[in-house]
Amino acid sequence: MTERFDAPVLAQTPGYSHAAAGDRLVLTAGAVPLDAEGDLVGPGDHAAQTRRVVDNLGQALETAGAGWEDVLKTTVYVVAEDRKDPADVWGVVQESPLAAAASTLLGVSLLGYGGQLVEIEAVAVAGSPDVTVG
Repeated sequence: MTERFDAPVLAQTPGYSHAAAGDRLVLTAGAVPLDAEGDLVGPGDHAAQTRRVVDNLGQALETAGAGWEDVLKTTVYVVAEDRKDPADVWGVVQESPLAAAASTLLGVSLLGYGGQLVEIEAVAVAGSPDVTVG
């Protein structure tokens, strides 16, 4: 059975769920750099937005019954004008609890919210005693 989860501490989405889980598999929607009221955090600042995105991703995972240790893979989307932008984001990711997960880093031209520079989605296996990341 699949369940859909909305983290009460995150901004409401325009119709999708923050995470979905079936059995132990947890898939998150892309976490975005919005505060609980739906306001953009860190306009123009890749690092500040990445820190907020990581925090928000953690909330979505927790709501679905997963933790950082359960994350197997992330996809990191970065609005990039040059190679420095993804590198700045990657530096923050590597200092976060997501560092050891398999990851794809993509430079893109546009994301969903005005001023949004970063989005991260995750795949996790909640409570798996057989999976070790790192």
